[in-house]
Amino acid sequence: MSTQTPGAAPETARIHNIGYRNYDGQRLGRAYARRSLFSQSLRGAYGLGRSAKSKVLPMILFAVMCLPAAIIVAVAIAGKANKLPLEYTSYAIVTQGIIGLYLAAQAPQSVSRDLRFKTVPLYFSRPIERIDYVLAKFGAMASALLILTTSPLVILYIGSLLAKMDFADQTKWFAQGLVSVAILSVLYGGIGLVMAALTPRRGFGVAAIIATLTITYGAVSTVQAIASETGSFGAVKWFGLFSPATLVDGVQSAFLGATSNFPQEAGPGAGVGVIYLLVVLALIAGSYGVLMRRYRKVGL
Repeated sequence: MSTQTPGAAPETARIHNIGYRNYDGQRLGRAYARRSLFSQSLRGAYGLGRSAKSKVLPMILFAVMCLPAAIIVAVAIAGKANKLPLEYTSYAIVTQGIIGLYLAAQAPQSVSRDLRFKTVPLYFSRPIERIDYVLAKFGAMASALLILTTSPLVILYIGSLLAKMDFADQTKWFAQGLVSVAILSVLYGGIGLVMAALTPRRGFGVAAIIATLTITYGAVSTVQAIASETGSFGAVKWFGLFSPATLVDGVQSAFLGATSNFPQEAGPGAGVGVIYLLVVLALIAGSYGVLMRRYRKVGL
């Protein structure tokens, strides 16, 4: 309703120029957005670009992960050993508890907050799409785990060369270790993100990841030990199919020449190892598929 005073001159409309201008710069598109999301997620996995409190736990776990390697190197150099007491391929299996804690802490941080605060649809508005989001998050989590698991191997390798161990042997074993932790990082990264993406509650995601990794490994190790004690050595390698850690152990012992951590070193041969590899690939592909399906709903 008009409030104009009777007899007064009619008001005239005015257009105010408040300085808006069209964007004439380069439009970087989906690839740039995907790389930016990957970089931001990878940095966030170590608390970079976040508060000081967010850096404490990942940096402590990183230091704890590298500390045994530094001790091993110091002892090897002081004792003039001609071989490291721990194989490169065994390091991640031995320290899997630290890896599990890191994954449980950082996977929910990567995806749960987006779900809780309903920011995922903003990502998908444009130009990024669902596949870009999943690939960026999956790649960042796997890369963060790869940094965590590769760093102590680098320390072991440099230490072995300083101790004047055989260069060819150490390089070969170091390369085997890199392949092993690469498989572990992708497998664990996918499993961790799936567990975290199922709920917007970070605490539930942390508990689900720890339970999944701890319970499966504990149960499989117990059953393997019982089978070994009862003389059922053939069953030991089949039980290893039911835990992420023993799956990686089985693949590396079958194809990388690693010493198995199974009871009585009853790791799978090349034939059964193919099944281990197929199960690992199926879990990775399944994790990716579950994430794509999950974000098909929350991205609307």
